[in-house]
Amino acid sequence: MRFSVGCEIGYEIDDEATLIFNVEAMRGGGQRILHERVLVTPDLPAEEYTAEDSGNRFRRLIAPIGTLKLRYQAQIQLQPVMADPTVIAEVPVAQLPLEALPFLNPSRYCPSDQLARFASRQFGEAEPGFGRVTEICNWINREVDYISGSSDTSTTAADTFAMRAGVCRDFAHLGITFCRALGIPARFVSCYAWQLQPQDFHAVFEAYLGDRWYLFDATRMAALDGMVRIGSGRDAADTAFATMFGSVRAQPIRVWADALDGDISEPWTAEAVSLAQN
Repeated sequence: MRFSVGCEIGYEIDDEATLIFNVEAMRGGGQRILHERVLVTPDLPAEEYTAEDSGNRFRRLIAPIGTLKLRYQAQIQLQPVMADPTVIAEVPVAQLPLEALPFLNPSRYCPSDQLARFASRQFGEAEPGFGRVTEICNWINREVDYISGSSDTSTTAADTFAMRAGVCRDFAHLGITFCRALGIPARFVSCYAWQLQPQDFHAVFEAYLGDRWYLFDATRMAALDGMVRIGSGRDAADTAFATMFGSVRAQPIRVWADALDGDISEPWTAEAVSLAQN
């Protein structure tokens, strides 16, 4: 399945500023970049870096006073691993890959220690494995209202749990928090998402089950096998699409994700989907 994805981002720079972008699609796993282009106006030198641990691709620019625009466009081939969820089990901590262990710990936006008692009471009796993580997503989708503007960059999963409202990043943070509280490694994923309305950068999460990372979206707003992964990390702090240092004013952004061919699932499917390296 091929997808055309991209974004246009603009800023007014009031004084020389440094901007770090993370909007380029990941390489490897179940996605292959067929073509991509980054256009920055004005034309500025950039430093590019791909993190070895996450695969996140960063681009750093030093912008002068004036208007800065960045356009990213790419064609991506997705080849997700599809699996029967009934045979996907949880992995005992003693048998987890060492690289998955950091995703058991509380983090800035995912204070799993604070919600451990509730997670154990609500989900502790569920059948371990893919089904338990699905039940977590079911609970979030049922109990938390998706309301634009109901949270900000300081909102943690504990805040979302208390307010029972949030946006996609809050749904992902809460899913991660519950998983970690139950001993399931979980990480935040930013992505381009086909079918998402209105289009924007989307946030989902991955849980480590069986022998790989599987995608989950508690919002149920987009097809799992139509998501192009941009970045992954402990939480949203590791995957911001833009980080600014200096006096910068953001302009409206435009994001797109269009299917070019192939059959795509409905937004909610019980089939397990993985696009990450196992």
